[in-house]
Amino acid sequence: MKGLRTVNEKTTKRGLRAELLEVRARLTADDVEASARRIAVHAAGLGELARARTVAAYVSVGREPGTRALLETLRERGTRVLLPVLLPDNDLDWAPYEGPERLVRAGRGLLEPAAAPLGPEAVAEAEAVLLPGLAVDRRGLRLGRGGGSYDRVLARLEAAGGTAPLVVLLYDTEVLEEVPAEPHDRPVRAAVTPSGVHRFTE
Repeated sequence: MKGLRTVNEKTTKRGLRAELLEVRARLTADDVEASARRIAVHAAGLGELARARTVAAYVSVGREPGTRALLETLRERGTRVLLPVLLPDNDLDWAPYEGPERLVRAGRGLLEPAAAPLGPEAVAEAEAVLLPGLAVDRRGLRLGRGGGSYDRVLARLEAAGGTAPLVVLLYDTEVLEEVPAEPHDRPVRAAVTPSGVHRFTE
């Protein structure tokens, strides 16, 4: 995705999402797999994840930066991992990750844990939160897919007084100079890409 234009004030979130998704669609399965392995190595080395007893994460699908290797790394070292369960109103419930064989196909092509859900408030137990996204900028502001699910999660964390660091997983070329932002957007502490860790706030 080299050469993606610098985002300016007139760029809409919808237009940028379409551009980013188009680029992802051109990735091969080998591209995605190789990137996922490198992301897992860099993310596993993050102090924020190493110190966390509970991590809220997600199962990547399609051409998203892969998370499955990272989920297994976290589980194998004894970290409790919570995964989202999509509710009918687009909010997220959470259930524990018990291994790849305990993931089930859900609506919209998502993979969700087969374990019993713990309730939407369970995310507040996380000591680090891994977020999906399409881009992040130099301020740490993340561009999501626009469904609003993670806006609710982040608002819930804030309401609970949570201080868990937020980390987004992306491809290298999705770290941009600027993305369109709104007042409710919350910055992430870091982005992990195949080439390494990009830090924004401490």
